[in-house]
Amino acid sequence: MEITEVRVKLTEDTSDDKLQAFCSITIDDDFVIRDLKIIGGAKGPFVAMPSRKLADRCQKCGGKNHLRARFCNQCGGKLKPDRAERDEKGRPKLHADVAHPINSVCRERIQSLVLVEFQSEVERSKLHGYRPPSLDDYLTEDFDYDFQFLQNNAPESESDSLSGRAGKRSDSRGESSASQDETKGTTPEVDDDEFGAGIH
Repeated sequence: MEITEVRVKLTEDTSDDKLQAFCSITIDDDFVIRDLKIIGGAKGPFVAMPSRKLADRCQKCGGKNHLRARFCNQCGGKLKPDRAERDEKGRPKLHADVAHPINSVCRERIQSLVLVEFQSEVERSKLHGYRPPSLDDYLTEDFDYDFQFLQNNAPESESDSLSGRAGKRSDSRGESSASQDETKGTTPEVDDDEFGAGIH
């Protein structure tokens, strides 16, 4: 495995000293992993892998809620406060990694390359006319590839369904192109506002 590209985007909110940057890595020029985070730790910055919030079900209505939620999103009922499992150190497990290395060699390789690029990006940010890199343009070229692939390889009944969805998708794009131009450059709201377990 070769990491062929690393992109780092420094955080604009300087009030959060822990979260210092977002990052994406490309493996073998073929596969992108996004939403890595560079966190300021007691011993220096480290890399946290992309993660998702863990959730459970309301015992009353079955609605899905994050483990930190105090009230159910569906029925409004009060939830038990301490529902998360705890690790060996007694800390609640609120997140699960979406992607992560499974051995120390890979972990160190990713962390070292990302932190080198992070330091380089910090130095570039001090230059006049600096423009931060984009972490979103991976999607522009092959965004509809999955729809085409599934349509060509799905059974006949599923293919019809996919065609309908693809048609609706293109129609909605045409109707909303103006509004997309107006909002280009804005940052979308992200549900995952916490960072998960990192690479130590």
